Amino acid sequence: MFDNLSEKFSDAFRSLRGKSKISEENIEETLKAVKTALLEADVNFKVVKEFVEKVKTEALGEKVLRGVEPGQQFVKIMHDELANLMGKENEGLNVNRPPVMPILIVGLNGAGKTTFAGKLALFLRNKNKKDIYLIPADNFRPAAKDQLITHAKNLGVDYFDSDLSQSAVEIVKNGMAEARKLHKEIAIIDTAGRLQVDEELMGQLVDVRKSLDNPEVLMVADAMTGQEAVNVAKVFHEKVGLTGVVLSKMDSDARGGAALSIRYVTGVPIKFISVGEKMKDLDPFHPDRLAKRILDMGDVLSLVEKAEEAINQDDAMGMMANLEKGKFTINDFVKQMETINRLGSFGSILKMIPGMGGALRQMGDLSAAENEMKNMKVMINSMTKKERENTSLIDNSRRKRIAAGSGRSLQDVTQFLERFEQMRQMMVGMMGMMKGGGLPNIPGMGPVKGFRQAPQTQQPFGQQPAKGPKKGQFGKKYF
Repeated sequence: MFDNLSEKFSDAFRSLRGKSKISEENIEETLKAVKTALLEADVNFKVVKEFVEKVKTEALGEKVLRGVEPGQQFVKIMHDELANLMGKENEGLNVNRPPVMPILIVGLNGAGKTTFAGKLALFLRNKNKKDIYLIPADNFRPAAKDQLITHAKNLGVDYFDSDLSQSAVEIVKNGMAEARKLHKEIAIIDTAGRLQVDEELMGQLVDVRKSLDNPEVLMVADAMTGQEAVNVAKVFHEKVGLTGVVLSKMDSDARGGAALSIRYVTGVPIKFISVGEKMKDLDPFHPDRLAKRILDMGDVLSLVEKAEEAINQDDAMGMMANLEKGKFTINDFVKQMETINRLGSFGSILKMIPGMGGALRQMGDLSAAENEMKNMKVMINSMTKKERENTSLIDNSRRKRIAAGSGRSLQDVTQFLERFEQMRQMMVGMMGMMKGGGLPNIPGMGPVKGFRQAPQTQQPFGQQPAKGPKKGQFGKKYF
């Protein structure tokens, strides 16, 4: 979403390179470019004006630190002000309260309310270990109930089978009573929307809110609608009283104005951002981290958090044990690919690494690399269990069978196996180096002078595996 804004900011900061200090003269051009970039991103005009003034005041009043270039210091000031603009720090849900805690989901049709209700149920169950209950209370669009129940069944979450002939208030009261009877901790209530704000909708939501005991009221705003999302949030807050905003479709190519304006205009914190179509694609909103991404400073904290969730500790330990034995199989490789898929797309991962935003813009479309991974997975699925465990079994006739089964050419299969063999030797060699066995023997490079080579325990493709080294053959360090 913020790729275009990041690029414009990067261009704006170039005028400060090589300057010995920050002055009103040399930041004027930069501030003008920043202002234009924000307006083009559909950020509210009043927000842009105040933001630029704050940045200017901070920049001119700041002493240039010794050893820090003025351009770098200006970027730091921009980061702090962007974070402040969006709310400074994450404001999560207070889920540590007596049950049943009600969370009311509101918004217009098409914003993604029902999908978000499912995502939030999964998030609170996995992150906060809460027992969740879903209540479909949209009696205006019957398909919304079916959609929410489908999400509930897929997630393994209990739900209320609401009677849509009842009023929204009656549905919610009956649903909450059932949640208490079942000893649920949190009830997520999906409400009706409209194509536009109207008095009937607002009156219904006000009545539902009054029937609940101090609910969280989250409005789902479509980030693709830009300033319109900000205006809708303002009306909802004035009429219903919001406790938080959720930005959906943040993985789109929208300009990002809603994310940068909504907190300033409404005073309501953004609590979550929806970053994809899958149920797991929901992130807490961290203003400081998003500011870093916009300024191409990376987001290492989010990357680490995603990695902690994605990596299966048992699989990782199993692979390490195999590597210590000089073994790295295609099954190990598949597990690595699955971990990468759980982290997200190549682009989303690389953007979290400082300085990679600009490199990504030069690299262009990364879909070819992702397609290559899909092709490899198809070929792997055409292999037998024994072939995945021992690739030396794959002779020419087996390669032809794999090629036919996967719809790929014999050359594709051969190239994949050659690349895998290079990776296997490198992985095993690196483990040998860490254990004192010397630098890895990388195919095509030969031994590295002055270092012992890690012993190889597998033979190249097409050959039968040789017997392993005798105990003590390579010295005690290897055993």
